[in-house]
Amino acid sequence: MATLTDTLRSETTLDASDINWLRLLVGDWQLLSDLTFADMVLWVPTPSGEWLVVAHARPTTGRMVFVEDIVGTRRVRRRRPALNEAYASRRIVRDQDPGWLDDEGVRVDAIPVVHEGRSIAVMSRCTNPAYLRVPSRLELSYMSAGDALCRMTAAGSFPSSEVPTGQRRGAPRIGDGMVRLDVDGVITYASPNAISALHRIGHVGPVIGVTLAEITTEVLRDHAPVDETLALVVTGRAPWRTEVETRAGHVTMRAIPLVERQDRVGAVIVMRDVSELRRRERELMTKDATIREIHHRVKNNLQTVAAVLRLQARRLPEGEARVALDEAVRRVGTIAMVHETLSKGFDEMVDFDEVVKRSINNVVEVARTEEPVRAQLQGSFGRLRAEDATSLSMVVAELVSNAVEHGLAPAGGELVIEARRGPDPRGSEEDRGELLTVTVADDGVGLPEGFTPQGESLGTQIVSSLVQDLRGHISWARREPRGTLVSFTAKLRDPATGEGR
Repeated sequence: MATLTDTLRSETTLDASDINWLRLLVGDWQLLSDLTFADMVLWVPTPSGEWLVVAHARPTTGRMVFVEDIVGTRRVRRRRPALNEAYASRRIVRDQDPGWLDDEGVRVDAIPVVHEGRSIAVMSRCTNPAYLRVPSRLELSYMSAGDALCRMTAAGSFPSSEVPTGQRRGAPRIGDGMVRLDVDGVITYASPNAISALHRIGHVGPVIGVTLAEITTEVLRDHAPVDETLALVVTGRAPWRTEVETRAGHVTMRAIPLVERQDRVGAVIVMRDVSELRRRERELMTKDATIREIHHRVKNNLQTVAAVLRLQARRLPEGEARVALDEAVRRVGTIAMVHETLSKGFDEMVDFDEVVKRSINNVVEVARTEEPVRAQLQGSFGRLRAEDATSLSMVVAELVSNAVEHGLAPAGGELVIEARRGPDPRGSEEDRGELLTVTVADDGVGLPEGFTPQGESLGTQIVSSLVQDLRGHISWARREPRGTLVSFTAKLRDPATGEGR
């Protein structure tokens, strides 16, 4: 499905600045829909003279009008005159004679979208009069603020390009709590949820008739530090977001200044109590830090074990016992490398390409060859779960070590590790997970006569056992014209859930 930007580029003659303005509007017009209890539909004129629907928002505070998706609609019927008038006059055209849609009356107000003094689109506000009743004070306050924002849209002062990006989770919506400020920052209306949010952060007493700046100053008196954007938001002077954190609670706030004829007449403050959300985030951060510390300590302990084995090996004469301890040191170091990578990340995923490169370098650097060994990695292992990474690191390290110590020694040569990931063609819908295929090829002396994996070294037995645990299979073969080719597969766990095996 084409994006809004793609549609505007292909269907209209709007320039990049106008397209960006419409993107800002669509990114923020849920406010308008929720405040006015109406479906918001964005129409743009096409070069052929048609009106095209490019976006649609439904209210979360009331009943919707359009159940079906109407994006892409071109036939306007009797609505065309109102759209044309609003576009040409740059003023809101209100519908006094509702039409009919699916046997239900629908009232449509046409609101021009003005940018840099020009109409670039029309936004229609669609409501169903059949559902209207005597409005409450909350609904009247909502609609009053929504009407003000619609007038600002027609004047070219909404949306705002000054809203900072990159906000944390928990951005407030209209239903979370709304406060209406006058030009001096005094609260003239506060929804029940907004009052509860202000009480949650420590305010005691009435809210109406008090400045929001006074309330926040009171609750933050003994708390530091304070967000530098706070003063701009609580006075309603700038369309920014901020967070108020006290010992009692945590509230996010967003200010939408209201402008009439270039003069600021007040503001709407949307706020949300995110105390529980921030508490869970802190718990997750603490848990992540604990897990990383555990991986760090496991890595340190494994390195200590490797150092003890290395000291023990140095006390032994040259022979099988010393070789066995040297191999144990390398295997423990490989596992420690995975835990070191996990200790630096924020999840239980490993960038396995980096682990493989480090493992190859470690083996090649200590290779007992008279000529250099050239090693390269083709393809990508990608990011793997820790459970898979530990076993795979052992398998790859053993195969690389065997290829260098037995296949390429002492003449040197070339070693190629290739990795491919993709869906398992034999897997079922319930059996989730990708299939990893890895080949390790060298141009050394090749396999000895009568080679059987079951009767070979401890390293070969370890590799076979780990590949079996990975629900894969492994094969050894001669490589033409010379060398050895080892290929194995592994069924990877699902990155999100850890399932698949």
